[in-house]
Amino acid sequence: MIFRRALQRELASSAGATFTVLFTILVTWTLIKVLGTAAGGKVDPADVLALIGFAILNYLPTILTLTVFISVLAAVTRSYRDSEMVVWFASGMSLMRWIRPVLTFGLPILVVVATLSLLVTPWAAMKRVEFVERFQKREDLKRVAPGQFRESSSADRVFFVERSTTGATVVQNVFVNSQDKNGNTSIVVAKEGVIEADAKGGQYLVLSTGRRYQGIPGQADFQSMEFERYKMRVATKAPVLGTDTPSNALPTSVLLQHDNQYTRAELLARISAPIICLVLMLLAIPLGFVNPRAGSSANMILALLIFFTYLNLNKMMENSVKRAKLEFEVAWWPLHLAAGLTVLGLFAWRLNVNHRWHPLALLGAWKRRKLASRGNGKAAAPLAKAEAE
Repeated sequence: MIFRRALQRELASSAGATFTVLFTILVTWTLIKVLGTAAGGKVDPADVLALIGFAILNYLPTILTLTVFISVLAAVTRSYRDSEMVVWFASGMSLMRWIRPVLTFGLPILVVVATLSLLVTPWAAMKRVEFVERFQKREDLKRVAPGQFRESSSADRVFFVERSTTGATVVQNVFVNSQDKNGNTSIVVAKEGVIEADAKGGQYLVLSTGRRYQGIPGQADFQSMEFERYKMRVATKAPVLGTDTPSNALPTSVLLQHDNQYTRAELLARISAPIICLVLMLLAIPLGFVNPRAGSSANMILALLIFFTYLNLNKMMENSVKRAKLEFEVAWWPLHLAAGLTVLGLFAWRLNVNHRWHPLALLGAWKRRKLASRGNGKAAAPLAKAEAE
């Protein structure tokens, strides 16, 4: 119990410091990215803080997984570096006794990672899509701002209104100049216009009491018509399942209902997050061995390489499912099975005390060489004195 409590305190302290550093880096990087997007006019500057929060929720499962991995690895590495593991093994304790306190510390974080991956992250992605689309729709309304010529997003239409009322949804004295792919030019003037939206999210400018001219500039065959009501599409921002709405913004329940390669790939990514967290948590125990005479930086670099390699391989599996090269039933488990077998192999290697490369054997050999070098030095000193005399 003393060992468990001490290990819990050490893991919590290491996890707190690691998470603080990683979270600060994530917030700084996200802030720079979102501010650049806002400066480019793609999002509303007033929504910057909300977008930063949504982006942080998106990357939080990865940050928590890396935090647990580094925390467990740092605790095991310190025990080897301070020769506590020599006492641990000499007392007849096995490396397997580390699994229970590590799981006690890591399972709550594992539950948080699973909740974020399956529920919170899709919600954050959907809210981000809604914020961006809301700003884009608002910009479409500003294309008919009073007293200004505004060009449409497709650059084939120019709007001008003299004034607006009722929250900029009703405009008066409207001028619209549009051009199609064949070079035909259409000019519409009207006394009043109303911006309406249909059930699918499409935006329309409904004009009343006006005139429309259509033809090719330079030719005399212009057509002219008067109308009491004229309706033209301004923008279409309706999210369509699987096309406009990205798969990472769909709830997990929707992914299970719509079976296609994109939803299967996203489902693979979501269920892989807690599995990766569990595997890396256990992998850190046998991976934490370090020679007391050497630094722990090489061990930490190796751990980071393993972490990013694992994530990239899982991403490759996800892309293979998305491109219909692999089926979901075949792609989701082989990588995690190989990682789990690697963990078992490392545990078996560390538990084999008689193996020449076992940590205890390496520590014993190092101490024997150290004692031997001291003994040779003491024996050589009288001999050198006698020869000098």
